[in-house]
Amino acid sequence: MRNMPIFNHFPRWMWRNTEVRDFVEWLRTHNMALPAGERARFAGLDIYSMGASIAAVTEYLDRHDPEAAKVARARYNCLQPWVENPAKYGRVALNKGYAPCEEGVVAMLQDLLLKRLELIGEPEDGDDFLDAEINARVVRDSERYYRAMYYGGAESWNLRDTHMFDTLARLLKVRPGANAVVWAHNSHIGDARHTDMIKRGELNLGQLCRQTFSAPREVSIIGCATYGGPGSTVAAADEWDMPEEVMPVVLARDDSYEGLLHDTGMERFMLDLRGAEFGGDESVRQELIAPRRERFIGVIYKPDTELWSHYMMASLPKQLDAVVFFDKSQAVEAFETAQPDEPLSVEDTYPFGL
Repeated sequence: MRNMPIFNHFPRWMWRNTEVRDFVEWLRTHNMALPAGERARFAGLDIYSMGASIAAVTEYLDRHDPEAAKVARARYNCLQPWVENPAKYGRVALNKGYAPCEEGVVAMLQDLLLKRLELIGEPEDGDDFLDAEINARVVRDSERYYRAMYYGGAESWNLRDTHMFDTLARLLKVRPGANAVVWAHNSHIGDARHTDMIKRGELNLGQLCRQTFSAPREVSIIGCATYGGPGSTVAAADEWDMPEEVMPVVLARDDSYEGLLHDTGMERFMLDLRGAEFGGDESVRQELIAPRRERFIGVIYKPDTELWSHYMMASLPKQLDAVVFFDKSQAVEAFETAQPDEPLSVEDTYPFGL
């Protein structure tokens, strides 16, 4: 195992890696050939940016409404003691018996929305207001999320996935007719109703998308799976909010979907599960639909207790529309440790830096 100090806590390794860097480089080239109104937007949906979101809202208001910016700083100042470790805010709220910062963050979002028409009328605003609005929603929802964490149960999970869905729906609403591709863990995008998550009272982003966008083929959910073994690694942590480690991925269980996919003998492939559910060979259909164990490796990986920590029962063809399988997979790599594959002309300092 090796430590990578760059990835000192979640969620940095989810985006600060060479795969995301390469995608952003491709997207920039793709967008440059299109008119501004047809370019793809790369947006975050998650909730773990309280400090950055506070800064984004106040900086926007500094440019467009300095008086409102003063009000925002006064309201958000309540959260400042916990910006570096917002989980501690939940503990404080639990001990006090009330939410000391809830009223201010809710009022800030309400004020921003009331001023929408005035603010978006500013010249050259572009997507600035939308960014500020979504960041104000992040602050409001993260304040609720960190409080809910200390009460246990499904509430904090459901708050997080509902926030992600609401953000996605908002982005789609401002771009009528647009399509979206969401990258998230199987536990977030696979329909929770067809896994053990439903027994715990948990919903997720994929379920909400299917329930809301219900037209045939309006939503396609594609999951990923890996078998593991020698040469397979994952970037994960031993505990929540601990530094990332590169860990070996142990072989999946024979009675799991991953074991079944491994038995095909193919190193990598995509399987369309819609055919498995609605037609085709009946024996294959029953083999896939009958619930069996599915492995979920996420931010935390505990190979020593993998059966209890990372498996749950699921019906893969009902949970997903397709699955991409890699017999072996490797951990993500921090882009700071990898040489960028780009010409000098696009580096940050060009043409002014020496």
